[in-house]
Amino acid sequence: MGFNAGIVGLPNVGKSTLFNALTNAGAEAANFPFCTIDPNVGMVAVPDERLDKLTSMVSPQKTVPAVIEVVDIAGLVKGASEGKGRGNAFLSHIREVDLILHVVRCFENDDIMHVEGSVDAVRDINIIQDELVLRDLEAIEKRESKLTTQARSGDKEIVAELEVIKNLREFIETGNSVRNFPVEDSNEAILKELSLLTSKPVLYVCNVNEDEVPDAVNNQEVKKVREYADKFNDNVILVCAKIESEIAELDKDEKEMFLEELGLQKSGLDQLIQSAYAKLGLITYFTAGPKEVRAWTITAGTKAPQAAGKIHTDFEKGFIRSETIAYNDYVESGSELAAKEAGKMRSEGKDYVMNDGDVVLFRFNV
Repeated sequence: MGFNAGIVGLPNVGKSTLFNALTNAGAEAANFPFCTIDPNVGMVAVPDERLDKLTSMVSPQKTVPAVIEVVDIAGLVKGASEGKGRGNAFLSHIREVDLILHVVRCFENDDIMHVEGSVDAVRDINIIQDELVLRDLEAIEKRESKLTTQARSGDKEIVAELEVIKNLREFIETGNSVRNFPVEDSNEAILKELSLLTSKPVLYVCNVNEDEVPDAVNNQEVKKVREYADKFNDNVILVCAKIESEIAELDKDEKEMFLEELGLQKSGLDQLIQSAYAKLGLITYFTAGPKEVRAWTITAGTKAPQAAGKIHTDFEKGFIRSETIAYNDYVESGSELAAKEAGKMRSEGKDYVMNDGDVVLFRFNV
């Protein structure tokens, strides 16, 4: 699996509509708060034209795309960190995800109630942010209290960790996110152990009106979200959840025609997934043979043995070498055999760092 993402936001901002568009799972989407109680979970195939091209060239028995798990987490409200609106359960679901997709309503519609009574994107973001920070503060203060007692022993490691925790508490007491906290590599394990909510990378998803597509960049609420996100080095994607849910029901040819009519090259969801990959520093490599053409997700910088381990742990343990062809070389050559004959297939060892788009055959012995 590629990664898992949690969709968060206030009630009635379009979270479940977006989830349905991503997964075609049919989650209930209604015009009242807390329509989603237990989190809906769906698997999403990652669109990749390279995988389609390799499939057309190889004609395998099956094609397996990379997938991501998407969790539709119920709408948070003020006081969620204190348990209001089932907040305790909702916040615990966020702790499990790799990436937060924060859906923000950027459109007016008298027929769709807003839990705060009006549309104000940055205010809505801050409501969610404040609840996440408060929950993180609670966890940090507990850790600080425990370390303060333990530090009386004079243990240098405990004293050093306590100093990091104190600095972290002071940093987020002003509303900052843990992900923006300057930390040395030697202290990363401390933050990882705490598993704090605001340490998660965030992608803001501005949900706009269908009549604003494709010119939603001029939406004033969207501009405010961009300004806010830029301060914290976060990314912003524009979608119309209603249109995306309609696109999701179309076949490939119909989808292309619909996007062309809207003046769009790609759907908002395709852009969202690509941005999520970039935000998490992920790349894709491929395996291609007569039985299967498959996309695999790895972190940029992964070496060949660890990439092989994504397929099976035995591949990593008994790694000998990888026979690698760059995607463009594969396509230009026309086949694996032609690429090999043209000298485009490389034999790479244990120190080889995988590139995005590599088409690989791993050699191993266990």
